[in-house]
Amino acid sequence: MPASRTRLPSWQKLEEHRRALRGTHLRQLFARDPRRFRRFSLEACGLLLDYSKQRVTATTLRLLAALARECHLETWIERLYSGERINTTENRAALHTALRARRPVIVEGRDLAREAREVLGRMRSFAQGVREGGVRGAGGRPFTDVLHLGIGGSALGPRLACEALAPYAGRLRLHFVSNVDGAAISAALAALDPRSTLVIIASKTFTTQETLANAAAAAAWLRRRLPAGIAVRHLCAVTAEPARAVAFGVPAERVFPFWEWVGGRYSLWSAVGLPIALAVGMERFEQMLAGAREMDGHFRSAPLLGNMPVVLGLIGVWNASFLGAASRAVLPYDERLRLLPSYLQQLEMESCGKRVTRAGAAVDYATAPATWGGTGTDSQHAWFQWLHQGTQVVPAEFIACRVPHHRLRRHHDILLANFLAQTAALAFGMDERQAAAAMRSEGLPHSEIRRLLAHRVLPGNRPTASIVLERLEPRTLGALIALYEHKVFVESVIWDVNAFDQWGVELGKTLGGRILSQLRDGVRAQALDASTRGLIRHLRGRSG
Repeated sequence: MPASRTRLPSWQKLEEHRRALRGTHLRQLFARDPRRFRRFSLEACGLLLDYSKQRVTATTLRLLAALARECHLETWIERLYSGERINTTENRAALHTALRARRPVIVEGRDLAREAREVLGRMRSFAQGVREGGVRGAGGRPFTDVLHLGIGGSALGPRLACEALAPYAGRLRLHFVSNVDGAAISAALAALDPRSTLVIIASKTFTTQETLANAAAAAAWLRRRLPAGIAVRHLCAVTAEPARAVAFGVPAERVFPFWEWVGGRYSLWSAVGLPIALAVGMERFEQMLAGAREMDGHFRSAPLLGNMPVVLGLIGVWNASFLGAASRAVLPYDERLRLLPSYLQQLEMESCGKRVTRAGAAVDYATAPATWGGTGTDSQHAWFQWLHQGTQVVPAEFIACRVPHHRLRRHHDILLANFLAQTAALAFGMDERQAAAAMRSEGLPHSEIRRLLAHRVLPGNRPTASIVLERLEPRTLGALIALYEHKVFVESVIWDVNAFDQWGVELGKTLGGRILSQLRDGVRAQALDASTRGLIRHLRGRSG
């Protein structure tokens, strides 16, 4: 079995380097190098990455690049693109990049890129028909609303993109239900007219319990409210198991396939993106694919320290495995990206939240930190206090757009001023001298300054990275999402974990199915712990 990553010479040199850097403040790093921003920033694919406010030096980056080479990162990148079955626990390739490729991607005699383009062609015809009114519902009514039913990757990606690209949206109204809580589907259906509602059922296996429960409720609603035989015209499906969708009642011509080599959290680029094509048009969905494809090319060809996903991934490893950061915040300063932290939670924590290596050995280093976040400036008035003066140091990524879609220039200037101020405050803080001077300028007496001084000091030295989009449009959104996909892959290679399975999710699903019959039908609870048996008895009593 391969030795732990911690035994690699580059890992041990990074540990020595970390100890040598202890006590070095970002204030000092900037004071020593007036060109630090220029040295520690990158531009690619319409994005700027500024990582100068990370706790790194040129030596840190050189050692991280050496670690990447010792972990054979460049070889792993080629294995990803070549279609090798790098998802070894499920014996699958991970070829989401083929979904947006222009050139042939030949794997086992099949051109996967051509197959993906064929499905895109079907999506284009269908989306255009719905948007222009050629594809209609009951009584010849044009569709006005689309209800998308999915969960996890089948919901988060399309919903993020539809919200992010809202300025490009047409007349169709998009609605998303993922939670199996009946309150969600009930509220959605109550607000819709079945005669003009199209329902998309998105499930890779078409066995996902939450999605099928919501789909059954929506199909029953359509059957109750529409003439006999008409309801099926209001259904379409996205799945890797088309036969199951047809058995459910979806017309075969309304089933849009994708493939087992597309992981759920990477499926946005497949037919799972049908809601995006319906909302903003297939042309703009293809612009998203083009932005992601541009990032794919950059990731595959750029040198390690000139490679945006690689640098972002290596910094993630540095913060988590060497500096001990147990969580990381993602802070979009754009309301339309408010779902990005949730999207990245799944992408990053499901991919790298692993405790064993690819070979099955327990890791002896920290892997994925908890990912969370919220929009600026709302979050500044909620939990930024904790970021600035709490006892835990949390690396954060701030994301902003240089040019807004709206015309409220003053609003955008205020937003960007806060975006810039927060990263500066987190990096440099306010020492005792600065805090005392600030209080003197407020006219506070010496005794009051002494009393309040400790409360007014902000330690700073809290690492941030800034990502700036020229404008939030389909191409840059595609590049941004692909940036994070590749960043996660880089981290998985360094941590030696499989980024494409999620066995931790499967146990809960299995137990949930077993418990359901006991909760619903009163079947005697067996092989369950005393707590779960007691809760089942209590819940059954409450439900009558």
